[in-house]
Amino acid sequence: MKIENPILTGFHADPSILQVNGEYVIANSTFEWYPGVELHKSKDLVHWTSVPSPLSEKRLLDMSGNIASNGIWAPCLSYSEGKYWLVYTNVRSWNKGPWKDNPNYLTTAESLDGPWSDPVFLNASGFDASMFHDTDGKHYLVNMEWDYRREGTFQFSGILITEYSTKEKKLVGPVNKIYKGTDIGLVEGPHLYKRNGYYYLFAAEGGTCYEHAISTARSKNLFGPYETNPVNPLISSYMHPELKLQKAGHGSWCTSPDGKNDYLVFLCGRSLQGSYDCPLGRETGIAQMTWVDDWPRVMQPDGTLQNTPPAYIEVPYTVEKLAGEKDLNVIGKSADEYCKVTNYTFNDKTFLKDFKVLREPIDEKRFSINSKPGVLRITGGQSPVSNFSQSLIARRQRDFCFEAETKMNFEPDNFQQLAGISWRYDEDTQYNLCVTYDEIRGKILQFQSFMLGKFEMGEPIVLKASEPIYLKLTVNYSKGYFSWSTDGKQWRALRPELVANKLSDEYGGQGFTGAFVGMFCTDMRYYSKTADFEYFKYTKLEK
Repeated sequence: MKIENPILTGFHADPSILQVNGEYVIANSTFEWYPGVELHKSKDLVHWTSVPSPLSEKRLLDMSGNIASNGIWAPCLSYSEGKYWLVYTNVRSWNKGPWKDNPNYLTTAESLDGPWSDPVFLNASGFDASMFHDTDGKHYLVNMEWDYRREGTFQFSGILITEYSTKEKKLVGPVNKIYKGTDIGLVEGPHLYKRNGYYYLFAAEGGTCYEHAISTARSKNLFGPYETNPVNPLISSYMHPELKLQKAGHGSWCTSPDGKNDYLVFLCGRSLQGSYDCPLGRETGIAQMTWVDDWPRVMQPDGTLQNTPPAYIEVPYTVEKLAGEKDLNVIGKSADEYCKVTNYTFNDKTFLKDFKVLREPIDEKRFSINSKPGVLRITGGQSPVSNFSQSLIARRQRDFCFEAETKMNFEPDNFQQLAGISWRYDEDTQYNLCVTYDEIRGKILQFQSFMLGKFEMGEPIVLKASEPIYLKLTVNYSKGYFSWSTDGKQWRALRPELVANKLSDEYGGQGFTGAFVGMFCTDMRYYSKTADFEYFKYTKLEK
């Protein structure tokens, strides 16, 4: 069966894949979004179902105060001794002076559903840490090293390996630098494997933009020296602007249950036509991998060996295999009929599998479905630029063309109270359509945007008190607009036109996430005003 890339659309960066007992699992970065680490599982690489994010408690992850694109960088999920091992970085500062604060932690669980053990602090010498389990029963932490004394690409000084003691729950023994990377530069994202007597190192290079790549090296000795693949990089989109998938790099590898196929998952991005902007963020693609003279190579669908990301792969699969399983979240063009419309209701917590909040755990105080049957009640939090306690709950934009719609009841009595629908990248780049209050007009509807320090407000529209309002966002590739209705049938569009390009990694500096759309409530006066949302609908529009 054909699987079109990307397999996980919209902000699914830094994929780490493994195969355990016939089931594939992918872990992705989540940065400042909570809960931390995105998990999906599949038995056939075609159908992917979301698994509850493991870092859902403050004892496991505290990101309060983290700026945008801090938090969870490049988690690694592995399996050994009958349990899952999750290594993750909670980046606390970056891109501010020469230093980085990037503590790495380990938590384990016997099931993907948890419970996950209390985190063990490992080190903070560099980010993108992973765990390697050797055949002799020893365990090792592998991470890039950040050298603040150097400049440019040389701050990425190489890949370190340190033994981990399960008995002492800490790193032990010497720290060895096993690889300094290639002339591509910016070596990071290491994953270590063992095959046919060789240790293989997979590492990201080139930065996470359009020069991104995966480099591979091997050694007969765990601690090196490591020889770089003579056909390097393993995969990259660099110098191939004609490809749909750009930014290819940062990935990991696993083998199928029957041992006959090897698959590489990798980070990639799709830009809006005519630009370099990727509002969907960095996504997850897949390629088939083969071996030539004990070196990994990417194999294209026609059987040729090329180091570019394929548009699709073919996998052995029959529809009958999963007949009757209707609760699957199907990803890919082959399953458009399953994911055209997602209508979220709030009778239970199942909607949370697709939604995230910022920096802090989802709690009953801010987000309640128990206050009123069938309603999500959001209690107003801090302002839309706060790095602490915002009351925003949102889901990824996974399509270039989509609509998002909600129905809300909100009765503000002060201008510092506002609630509605938000389309945002981070605190510095966001569009909001909100109900708020004006001392002369009373309850009003207003468009607000905040773009790199520039705050704009549209002309207020007077609303009737004690009446619900329907809010909608419509996006067509690079353009979007808000609209509103009092009955959910007759809609009135609002100016100005919204620009999707501004909600991307490329706009206004470097970031690592993607566009989100969701519901919010702000009360900068008492942190107590509530807004009730009756549903949220996301509709994919492009064909």
